[in-house]
Amino acid sequence: MTQCLKQRAALITGASRGLGRAIAEAFVREGADVVLCARTQTQLDETCAALRSQAGAGQKILGLPADVSQPADVTRLVEFAFANLPRLNILVSNAGIYGPKGALEDVDWAAWMEGLAINLFGSALLYRAVLPRFKAGGYGKIIQLSGGGATNPLPNLSAYAVSKAAVIRLMETVAEESRPFHIDVNAIAPGALNTAMLDEVLAAGPDKVGPAFYQRALRQKQDGGAPLQKGADLAVYLAAAASDGLTGKLISAVWDPWPAFAEHKQDLDKTDVYTLRRIVPADRGLDWGG
Repeated sequence: MTQCLKQRAALITGASRGLGRAIAEAFVREGADVVLCARTQTQLDETCAALRSQAGAGQKILGLPADVSQPADVTRLVEFAFANLPRLNILVSNAGIYGPKGALEDVDWAAWMEGLAINLFGSALLYRAVLPRFKAGGYGKIIQLSGGGATNPLPNLSAYAVSKAAVIRLMETVAEESRPFHIDVNAIAPGALNTAMLDEVLAAGPDKVGPAFYQRALRQKQDGGAPLQKGADLAVYLAAAASDGLTGKLISAVWDPWPAFAEHKQDLDKTDVYTLRRIVPADRGLDWGG
């Protein structure tokens, strides 16, 4: 344990279970003070109690229930976080849902919009709330959780796919806006995780999520999926001083060589690797289309 987050403080949403909880545990092990957010009070209380038992002397572990899709909740959450942790300089935007499952024309529209409200609008609201304070301090780290929906179509999960692709472009755009203020904004693709969201897919069944996606989920359940710790370790790296200056990237916790990024800083700074982009014919060895 390096305690690389000692003297740092983080706000982590969706922190009561799954990857959010794993990130919170990793941050606490590395010495950070944390404010945790989730929608369910009982789960949040249990997580905070567990983390306090692991924390060092003087470490602050606080929790506040909130719905990140609600502007008033986000304002209340961020004000609470800064009031209790004045040196707060890390945001982990992890709260997310799959949304409705099925063909676009069949799903409930209110549920479809809720998926965007939590996954996309919730992230944007959090960014808006913390950025003025990060800019005033001349430093900050925003870590966005994403996933396969950002880079691949996901039939029958359109709200999830659309929101995850949009949140990556949001991350990239805010990274450029924030670059002059030494605020790094990056996203994590944590891999296929065996969490409650996987159980949700299995419970929906092949008729709702499609036979191919359902079979993939079954195999993932049997194989164990990607370790939560890989995503948590990458979050620690992106929150620590070691990653200062790395910004605007979508990074795979499982596949990308992020522990060695310091050796490739110039390439990362000056190219579009690990970003969304349009594929043109030349990228596929075709001699037409420019």
